[in-house]
Amino acid sequence: MFNYDVIVVGAGHAGCEAAMAASKLGAKVLLASLNLDNIALMPCNPAIGGPAKSCLVREIDALGGMMGIAADATYMQLKMLNSSKGPAVRALRAQSDKKEYMRFVRHLLEKEDNISLKQCMMTELIVENDIVKGVKDEFGLEYYAPSIVLTTGTSLEARIWVGLKSQEFGRLGEASAKGLSGSLVKQGFKIGKLKTGTPSRVDGRTIDFSKMTEQPGDVNPYFFSFLPNRPVREQYPCFLTRTTDKTHEIIRNNLDKSPLYSGLIHAVGPRYCPSIEDKVVRFAHNPSHHIFIEPEGKNTYEMYVGGFSTSLPAEVQIEMLHSLPGLENVHIIKPAYAVEYDYVPAVQLEHSLMTKKIKGLFCAGQINGTSGYEEAAAQGLIAGINAVRYIDGKEFLVLSRDSSYIGTLIDDLVTKDIDEPYRMLTSRSEYRLILRQDNADMRLTEIGHDIGLIDDKRFSDFLKKKQAIEDELQRIKKDKISCTDEVNEKLEKYGESIDKGFRIFDLLKRPNINYEVLNEISQKTKDLKLPKEITDEVEVRVKYEGYIKRQQQQVEAADKLEKIHIPDDIDYSKIQHISIETRDKLSKVRPKTLGQATRIGGVKPADISVLMVIIESYRLKEYSKSTND
Repeated sequence: MFNYDVIVVGAGHAGCEAAMAASKLGAKVLLASLNLDNIALMPCNPAIGGPAKSCLVREIDALGGMMGIAADATYMQLKMLNSSKGPAVRALRAQSDKKEYMRFVRHLLEKEDNISLKQCMMTELIVENDIVKGVKDEFGLEYYAPSIVLTTGTSLEARIWVGLKSQEFGRLGEASAKGLSGSLVKQGFKIGKLKTGTPSRVDGRTIDFSKMTEQPGDVNPYFFSFLPNRPVREQYPCFLTRTTDKTHEIIRNNLDKSPLYSGLIHAVGPRYCPSIEDKVVRFAHNPSHHIFIEPEGKNTYEMYVGGFSTSLPAEVQIEMLHSLPGLENVHIIKPAYAVEYDYVPAVQLEHSLMTKKIKGLFCAGQINGTSGYEEAAAQGLIAGINAVRYIDGKEFLVLSRDSSYIGTLIDDLVTKDIDEPYRMLTSRSEYRLILRQDNADMRLTEIGHDIGLIDDKRFSDFLKKKQAIEDELQRIKKDKISCTDEVNEKLEKYGESIDKGFRIFDLLKRPNINYEVLNEISQKTKDLKLPKEITDEVEVRVKYEGYIKRQQQQVEAADKLEKIHIPDDIDYSKIQHISIETRDKLSKVRPKTLGQATRIGGVKPADISVLMVIIESYRLKEYSKSTND
């Protein structure tokens, strides 16, 4: 018999964060994987971040997770996307060295004395009286723990497709995970099927980059982790090419060979990351589509063909690639493929990511119906934290929608019926102006410290930064810029001028004024030599002050509904004056608060009014009962 505090099944990005968090909180952890050589593998694009996802990575870091640190340590390129747009949509993206990232994460895990690694296939849950006790592997060995975290990715009963041929793989060259899906069904869980895919990998030595547009990284890059002194590394370019009329013709002529279009694949794929054949069919009016050629590592010539995911036959893939400018003679190292896999619809989970049916059983990552390394890592971190808090009898960590993108992600998963791989998007957050990547530490570091994942030294540094921001805000509200010919001469270069003395605070509100300009016209500001992380945060708060206040008012209004708790024992099937469909949805999700009920698809404002009346009647009954007692 093997005994642990927490067992994590799967060692992708969710599993690694779950295991590390649980270990740092003092738990004895078993991290089990089908293949330990693939710990923290990036089976699709070796990249971290991007729109909305960068916010997840920054939040993971602020809470004490490791994805941001690993991305900073192993990047090949760092680039701030949407840098000319507002702060709510700016997004840091790292092209990572795939193998180096895996080695870095594995090293962090192996440094933890509390973590034991195990290569095996877990096939069965051990459950007694709706409480998880452990898991069993394919050899019949039993492993016991009061908390189990399932982070199986795309492995459950998985099958990959290249053309009309398929194999039982979760990823190319890695076996499908057998048995666990059946064990979940046996315990009463609903299981669904989803689809995803990945493009081909090609030999960079056979590419003519002169026919492509070079995409360099940022000269002065930002980093994911809020830790100081992040490593400055040599950056490598990516390249941009486009599909051609010939590409589209090849695809249209071979749609009958696609397992998706021939009906062999029934699962739904990610809407926001479609295959190239999907793009050509659905967006037939587009003459071409962007294709990104990105390095897999600095010590390999293997390149990733971004935006060219497909499940067409290998011989068709060769034709398609040879039709792209610069890839006329390219050699394919690995073919593109689609993968179908089992997942557990997350409406069967609480916000803690513990299942409603089985106590002590948590699910995180693609098993919950998400796509993306960042979404998986965020869930893994929360599941790992709560797996330990469950053992310790502590209140679960549940992040609200207005606190974080992580809170938004998990609330969407457990509240809404997800029938396609869920991808985090900026538009999914109604509070995106206050949930920016730049202020993730201001929002979550104190929580990370209270939990025990942020040490005292880092927390002390955070408090100094927080105070420095407040001090600078107070200073610029008091200090003024005098109206002089010299000042106006400098301002004219930026299309600005003043006709009287101005508070620096009011001047900074202007769109053409930033701290570089302030350093020119204010010697005091220049002498302070404030770090960019301070001036960036101050500038956003000043320029968007009115919008931020308005969004905070929205948060306060929504919070009123979040504070109205729905009784656990309410029988939705007996509620009159709402439709049968709405009763079914409420019974399925069993929302904890009136606010959560409003976010269930199909629940109307009139239904919420009925619920409010019922909740009040419950409250009056409880009050009457307590009075009589």
